Amino acid sequence: MRVQLEIACFNPESANIAAQAGADRIELCDGIEVGGTTPDLDTTQKVLTQVPIPVFVMVRPRGGDFVYTDEEFLTMKATVAEFKKLQVHGMVFGILKEDDTLDEERNRLLVALAHPIPCTFHRAFDRVKHWEIALEHIIDCGFSTILTSGTKANVVEGINILQAIQQQAGDRITIMPGGGLRASNVRQIVDTTGVHFVHSSAITEGGTLANPEEIKALKRESNA
Repeated sequence: MRVQLEIACFNPESANIAAQAGADRIELCDGIEVGGTTPDLDTTQKVLTQVPIPVFVMVRPRGGDFVYTDEEFLTMKATVAEFKKLQVHGMVFGILKEDDTLDEERNRLLVALAHPIPCTFHRAFDRVKHWEIALEHIIDCGFSTILTSGTKANVVEGINILQAIQQQAGDRITIMPGGGLRASNVRQIVDTTGVHFVHSSAITEGGTLANPEEIKALKRESNA
């Protein structure tokens, strides 16, 4: 099975670069300095009209932790409804409780509100206690994908846990390694874990835009 590549894009320019360089999907975000927040509606609409590949959109009202107030959760619900009207191809979010367990009720509500648009549970997964339990709950909530670095700082450090996550998940949900994933290590990650989807910003040192050569190399190496 061909390995597919999602590129995290923090501006329309990166989205266009990613599409032209052969990416399979875009994760559109704002807030590069905090690892991704909700992009505005105008930017999202612009990217949707410009790129010919699926666009998944981040729903994260702020940086920091993934424990949200009632007001923040209301904002997230409104954002999901607005993105649904724009006919985005997917949404990306994740909500935890203060004890770092999954907030099943709120996650389930957002997945239901987004339906039938697929939802990715993002790297909030890497903060959970007992990933084995969280994995089952995320599947039960109806998510289609989990973006994870294997609960470690990056995919190389988390490679053995990524392998275990993929084994437990089987074909019930897509496990998508991301976090420090580069053309230089993607082959090792794919070979060890058996995943079929990978995620990278493809931003190389000193840049703010996706690097087309890195995207091409990621595609080439992941399917070598």
